[in-house]
Amino acid sequence: MMNIPKVITVSQLNFYLKSLIDNDSNLRFVFLEGEISNLTDHYSSGHIYFSLKDEKSVVKAVMFSYAAKNLKFQPKNGMKVILRARVSVYEPSGQYQLYVEDMQPDGVGALSLQFEQLKEKLSKEGLFDKSHKKPIPVFPQTVGVITSPTGAAVRDILNIIGRRCSFVDIVMCPVLVQGENAASQLTSAIKRFSDNNIADVIIIGRGGGSQEDLWAFNDEGLARAIFECNTPVISAVGHETDFTICDFVSDLRAPTPSAAAELAVPDRVELLNELSAQKQYLSALMDKKLLTLERSLSNSLRLLSAYSPIKSIEENEKELADTANRMVSLSEQLIDKNTKNLMKTASKLSALNPVSVLMRGYSYVTNKDNKPVSSINDVSVGDKISVKVNDGTFNAVVED
Repeated sequence: MMNIPKVITVSQLNFYLKSLIDNDSNLRFVFLEGEISNLTDHYSSGHIYFSLKDEKSVVKAVMFSYAAKNLKFQPKNGMKVILRARVSVYEPSGQYQLYVEDMQPDGVGALSLQFEQLKEKLSKEGLFDKSHKKPIPVFPQTVGVITSPTGAAVRDILNIIGRRCSFVDIVMCPVLVQGENAASQLTSAIKRFSDNNIADVIIIGRGGGSQEDLWAFNDEGLARAIFECNTPVISAVGHETDFTICDFVSDLRAPTPSAAAELAVPDRVELLNELSAQKQYLSALMDKKLLTLERSLSNSLRLLSAYSPIKSIEENEKELADTANRMVSLSEQLIDKNTKNLMKTASKLSALNPVSVLMRGYSYVTNKDNKPVSSINDVSVGDKISVKVNDGTFNAVVED
């Protein structure tokens, strides 16, 4: 009896193959390594579709949103990965593919890759640009500290600030610095300080640890909160060789929490020494300035003395006095000369004065016509004449 072939549908074939593969325990849990290609990231659904290939072969793969949300990095074409998946058949197309449950970078840790990807993303957005960095105040009155209340970092910060600048107030905001809730607490603390203007400068950080221990400081939400913070932020995470996203976005990165405390406040002793040095410098500067002014004043006085009108006025006054003395002397000499001449003239006038003649016994005779009688011919017998003598005048008649 001949076996008649059984005719099945394509759907039945695909279902049969899917059943075979799904029931194979070796295909339920496989680890594969390869390179990502043809990556399609459906952001609306969260599913990731891609191919995994090596030098000779390729297989399609899908990572549904429930698994994709746990990724610590952003898959990209050309990236080498190691993934955990199950093999099954997609019935509508009859094509077998990988259903990925977990994926890790091959050769680079997931955390390191996630760090580099976030760093690149925020850098492109300008969150690390120096132009956005706020200056750290030179003389803060209040310092905010965001760290664990039980770690060594807080003790170092408090001790150093107290030693360097005891008059500065410290506002402590205790938070978790590692673990699931650490990033949200750090972000909330930054926002509280910024919204309420509590401090003049903020120190955020913790002591050293592994990359996993420091991971809360690589949170994107924390980075954006620091960038938007109104108060300058000093990042002090781990040791000098440790770097986090918090370090890049902060206004100043300190290699350790102790160094952050030193950068946040001035040293009182150094300030006093600097003040003393400035005082000495200013004193020396003032002495030099006064000496320069004294010399300038002396030069000005010499020039003033050389060009002063007082000397000329004094010389003119002396010359005027000499001229006045000469004029007085000449006037006296002229007066004496004129006096002598006057006396001579007076003597002559006195000698010629008719009154003087009369006083010597002479008389002045006038005729009836009141004309002087200087000759006997000027009168006749019987004429009346007037005779003027020294002490008066009398009349007479000519008889002979």
